Formats: sequence, C-alpha cells, structure tokens
Amino acid sequence: MGDDTLMSDVLDLVDVSVVREGRALVDEVSWSVKEGERWVILGPNGAGKTTLLNLASSYLFPTSGTATVLGDRLGGVDVFELRPRIGMAGIALAEKLPRGQTVVETVLTAAYGMTAHWQEKYEDVDRDRALAFLDRLGMNDYLDRRFGTLSEGERKRTMIARAMMTDPELLLLDEPAAGLDLGGREDLVRRLGRLARDPYAPSMLMVTHHVEEIAPGFSHVLMIRQGKVLAAGPIETELTSRNLSRCFGLPLVVEQNGDRWTAQGLPLS
Repeated sequence: MGDDTLMSDVLDLVDVSVVREGRALVDEVSWSVKEGERWVILGPNGAGKTTLLNLASSYLFPTSGTATVLGDRLGGVDVFELRPRIGMAGIALAEKLPRGQTVVETVLTAAYGMTAHWQEKYEDVDRDRALAFLDRLGMNDYLDRRFGTLSEGERKRTMIARAMMTDPELLLLDEPAAGLDLGGREDLVRRLGRLARDPYAPSMLMVTHHVEEIAPGFSHVLMIRQGKVLAAGPIETELTSRNLSRCFGLPLVVEQNGDRWTAQGLPLS
C-alpha cells in the first residue's frame, strides 16, 4: 500500500506526456481524481482518451511528468501489487478472454488474477460474489452460457461484473456502450447509473465519445483534444456547448434532460 496521506487522490497526473515515435499521445496533462468521484473522459478518436486510461491502469508509464495511482508513483512501485486494486473493462480485455468459458467462470477467474480457467477450486465466497455482481448486472439468465456466444451487451455486462471481482478501489471502463444497439445501450447506462450512485462502489473513470452514454451519477468530466486537456471539473459546470464544440471541432449544442445528456450539431444554413 502507498502513503496513506495520498489516498484521497485516486489518480494524480502532473505534467504527464506520453510520446510514441515523436508524437505526443497526451501532452503535459495535469489531472487529479479524488476518492469516490465518477469521471467521464470525452473526446474525438485519437484524442488520447485510451492513453489516459492506460496510465490509470498502470499498463503505460509517462515519458515525462509524474503519475501517481492509488498513492503509488508509476516507476517506483511494483505494478503487480497495484493492478489487483484496479478493475478494468474494455474491448481489449474482452478479446483476450477464452470464448469457451461460461459467464460464471469468466467472472470467477478475475479473483485469481488470470484470464484462463486452471481448474482452481473456487471458494464459495468467491462464487457468491460472482453471482451477486452478475445479478446486479442482469446476467442471471446467462450464467452457464459460453462467453463467445453472448451478444455485445451481455459481454459488456459480464466484463463489468468481472472488473468488480477484486473489490477494486478504481474502476476503469473503456467505451462500455460501444457497439450496442439503443436497447442495449439504455440497459447498460441504467445499470452503470445504479453503480455510479452506490456510495460503496469504487472511484470510476469511463471513456466515451458520446454524451448520451453518460450514466446518471457521474460527477465529473474531462475533455481532451489532440492530447491536451480542454476542460476538467464538475459535469454541471464543464459539460457545456462551448466546451464540447471546442473538443470536437464543430458547433454543438448540449442539453440536459432530467439526469441524462444529449448533444447535436447545429443545422447547416
């Protein structure tokens, strides 16, 4: 465990750049996430959203600047002790999981820090946890279905249950609603909203391109364009038409409807 005095900051980036082949994927980013906050990372393709998530997951180190995750500075910590404290759900991990495993096995293997099923004898307590998370994500009817036969939405919900298994202090969601139809998206957003509003749930970072995918309960937004942060702070003050227009490079109008958001371009004159 890191220094307890830092534990109120789940993530702290100070002047962080990540350079690959002479190009800055993120460029002198300073950003801090406090315990219990739920952040949305918004921006166009190639803006650096996934790079930020990879820094937060400790799978990527800064080229310059300092990154501190859960009180431990990247570069000065054993990442294999840090990683079980971080839950991650995204397309990249889904592709690594065995398609022949059942939904329950897919979630259970997370408790043992592996993607494959090695005939471990699972503890009843782990199985109960797996079933509880799957129930919360509406997967009760699919427990014995093979992961490879699931729809995109069912797969996403299984991945989020899996990410929760290690009781993480930080939950990272990489485009959780990508590829879903309208019904699948709305179902997932509703479930993520329930999770986001749970005071016992971990701090959360979610990458998306679409304000429609922001679940109720998300408290903060970071907007990034071409590797630079354009805005970061409470969602009520920062998710504005002006900020979003700058972020995506065309005139956009943002509206809040109840606890959901929409954005659309202005009609061509």
